[in-house]
Amino acid sequence: MTSTRIAFVHGRRVWDSRGRPTVEADVLLENGAVGRAIAPAGASTGSGEAVDLRDGGPAFGGYDVTRAVHHVNTEIATAVIGLEATNQAKVDHELIDLDGTPNKSRLGANAVLAVSMATAHAAAAAMGQPLYRYLGGPDADLIPLPQIQIFGGGAHAGRRVDIQDFMVMCPAAENFAQALDWTAEVYRAAGALMKEAGTLAGVADEGGWWPMFDRNEQALDMLVRAIERAGFRPGEQVGIALDIASSEFGRNGRYKLALEDRELDSAGMIKLLTGWISRYPILSIEDPLAEDDAEGFAEFTRKVGHKVQIVGDDFLVSDAARVREAAAKGAANTVLLKPNQRGTLTETIAAWDAAKACGYAAIVSARSGETEDTTIVHLAVGWGAGQLKVGSFTRSERMAKWNETLRVEEALGGKARFAGGAVLGRSRA
Repeated sequence: MTSTRIAFVHGRRVWDSRGRPTVEADVLLENGAVGRAIAPAGASTGSGEAVDLRDGGPAFGGYDVTRAVHHVNTEIATAVIGLEATNQAKVDHELIDLDGTPNKSRLGANAVLAVSMATAHAAAAAMGQPLYRYLGGPDADLIPLPQIQIFGGGAHAGRRVDIQDFMVMCPAAENFAQALDWTAEVYRAAGALMKEAGTLAGVADEGGWWPMFDRNEQALDMLVRAIERAGFRPGEQVGIALDIASSEFGRNGRYKLALEDRELDSAGMIKLLTGWISRYPILSIEDPLAEDDAEGFAEFTRKVGHKVQIVGDDFLVSDAARVREAAAKGAANTVLLKPNQRGTLTETIAAWDAAKACGYAAIVSARSGETEDTTIVHLAVGWGAGQLKVGSFTRSERMAKWNETLRVEEALGGKARFAGGAVLGRSRA
């Protein structure tokens, strides 16, 4: 086999789904194989996340990435050229050491991640394999159950409602393609209902309907109605997943619900959400308490962790140490895996390894600022995570990922195993 050493690295500025600059990297190997990847960006971010490097100043609202791109083309390229692309851990640790900060702030997580992911793509190409097969080997055949946004809120929709994501999951679908079919019907039904009610304001960052509701719970009522209008049984065929994103409006045990002009303490927030779980077909709930409210997270998990999937996003930030610490406290039962929260694939998969060791489930997730890059689909399948969350059922940066998953399912043919509702039981075993 010809050499799989990295021969050339090139970074460029491209644009994400919010019209903001981001970093793309190409990695060329000595044998001619090429990998390419683009770093996403989040709007709702945990304080423990790796951080993008932005230029600041007046251009593009301060979001330009010329410094990050420069780092790819200079320091980063010099450091990784000559390394074996097939040794992902070696490449990633070289990047981590080169940056030298706890949160990738010197080189930028956007610069580091683009190169980390592009290296994996190049190695897969060198092996003549799709990325999911390269990452997971011959047994990589688990197609994820999708979480798909119907209503967007919080930081993704001008905070018109406090809750960030109102999503659906289709645990009774026979395969991924059918889960998308069902979701398409629910999405269309929701849009029709909102138009009839005069509550439709447009489309949010991730493609979900941008609502005009007077209460947060009104979105849940509307979503149940949409499931029913689409012809499905709520909670049986189609259920609800929520991303509360509580760190966006909660701190020091106090939660300010701006839409309803009220403030709750941790116990009050738990009571509100457990009430919703008792009244609505909720299967999964993400960041129900703020990242600084570990005790609240543990109490919420104790109360309803046997009923629903409780996901840590800002609370865990794809960090293996935080996963182990949370598990020791009995807080959450599922980790959200976002590669740009850590900056390298090696650190992200370490969080998944820790989660499995602790009995947690996992969801591989996109960000609100996305592109046509489909790497996370291959991570979800290759790592056997069983769940995938990329936003809504519109906007091409979202559909690119759903469509890529369809291609993987088709390529696997009869070997494909759809995770379905069984994957939700991982976190409640």
